Amino acid sequence: MRKHVPTIVTAGALIGLTACGDKLNVTNLNNPDVARAYATPAGVEGVIAGLGVQVFNTQRATESVNTQSKILAGETFASVANFGMAARAQIPRSIISNELGNDNQTGNLANFNQFSRVSRTASNAIAALDRIVAGGGTLGSTAQNARAKAFAFYVLGQALGNLSLAYDSAAIVTPATPSDVVPGLSSAAAVNAAALQMLDSAIAQANLTVTGSNGFPLPNTWINGQSVSRDQFVQLARSYKARYRAGVARTPAQRAAVNWTEVIADANAGIKSDFTVNVGGGSGWTAQFDLTQIYVVGGWHSMSPLYYGMADVSGGYQSWLATPRDSRNAFLIVTPDKRWPQGTTRAAQQANTPSNTLPPGVYVRNRPTGDDVPIAGYGDSYYDHRRYGAANLAANTGPYTEMSATEIAMLAAEGYIRTNNLPAAIALVNASRARNGLDALPALTSATTPYSTDKSTCVPQVPQAPNFTTTACGSLLEAMKYEKRMETAFTGYFIWFADSRGWGDLVEGTVVEWPVPYQEMQARQQTYYNGTNRAARGTYGF
Repeated sequence: MRKHVPTIVTAGALIGLTACGDKLNVTNLNNPDVARAYATPAGVEGVIAGLGVQVFNTQRATESVNTQSKILAGETFASVANFGMAARAQIPRSIISNELGNDNQTGNLANFNQFSRVSRTASNAIAALDRIVAGGGTLGSTAQNARAKAFAFYVLGQALGNLSLAYDSAAIVTPATPSDVVPGLSSAAAVNAAALQMLDSAIAQANLTVTGSNGFPLPNTWINGQSVSRDQFVQLARSYKARYRAGVARTPAQRAAVNWTEVIADANAGIKSDFTVNVGGGSGWTAQFDLTQIYVVGGWHSMSPLYYGMADVSGGYQSWLATPRDSRNAFLIVTPDKRWPQGTTRAAQQANTPSNTLPPGVYVRNRPTGDDVPIAGYGDSYYDHRRYGAANLAANTGPYTEMSATEIAMLAAEGYIRTNNLPAAIALVNASRARNGLDALPALTSATTPYSTDKSTCVPQVPQAPNFTTTACGSLLEAMKYEKRMETAFTGYFIWFADSRGWGDLVEGTVVEWPVPYQEMQARQQTYYNGTNRAARGTYGF
């Protein structure tokens, strides 16, 4: 750990700096004026209307801890150094360096900085609207006021929730925080609790009895392409509550201690179909990593068999596990799962998925042989994720799945498993399995014993202790994990990583949270530190 000599002022102080002297004391209406934006009803509503794209694009950015988390969780694999991908792909895992000038300093800072800014902007907008209403003003009607406040609280909850998933601590900014105050850092658990409170406030505002025009649905520019009704909005907010409440856990013990009764309640009141956002087409909404970066051939993306190999029923995955990690090579994944290319030869699978545009319900392609980048070790694979192939080919324009309905259903299923309501969990898991060509789980009395002994058909197939070089059919718990992984790959924010650390499935030595970036610590004139909170050896022996 190193100390520094304070040399810069805080970001909050910088925002307050103004030019001195009469020559500069001139209002320039061509430049942004923060005070004026928060002083008028139209200005405040304009600020709130722009919050959605800010929080969305921050989640999708390539240079971010979200990108790094996808590598660490096995959601994607890359051999190129960009965005910290090659560094995070290495096993044994390294610490997360937070030293001055570290190789990943831009990505480590980006999400912290932008989510913190969004939380401040949303909080200031809510406080400004409250001042307008207290002074007898309105955005146009009580319905319009409530709609705006509900959306601002919703985005504020997302910004704080995402900070709590990724970083060990952050500042909690709410509408009660004066705009010239820089709060101290709070633990991830405290930030998460504040996020849930803000989402509760969003729900409360949406459910107010109001009058007048311009209430719900949301204008379809606030969440691009979606005219969200009040009921849909409440479903979304409750779905985010379920995601954040479960996802903040850093260890299996913390995951077990989650209030699963609350998760079940929120998930059951959550979305019932995939929630998508339109990106591209000049809208300003982008999904840079998930729609662009993973479609670059030549080492930018592949699907390592480490976790995805559990789909295989041919015995290839078991042979792969029995090979020393650094000597492993790509193998053919043969599976009844319809999200994968079908066939028992590579040629057949390539013919089944001949382009980036895959048939509906198929997420994975067996890439053209000429696009292979041989990589000795656990990252070598024939497979690429191509759920958004049509959008990629349309100049990165089209629907992006921000939240999968299966994600929320599997949160309820996990809650039922943890509260020993196995029939309810089985029903939810089987609904997803049936859609994707997998056999139904039978009635079970245990969530952790294999559901079958027929390895010619069962999915997933899970590495077995003590050597983890053989596999067995998965349990109800593992079937739930598999469905959630397949349906949340390249959706949402931090899902695979948050789940895997809470389930105890990460590669041994993986750091489970990012430190507050050194730039922020310097601005606060505090000591910066590295990320060293590591995962123990996990479920699969990785």
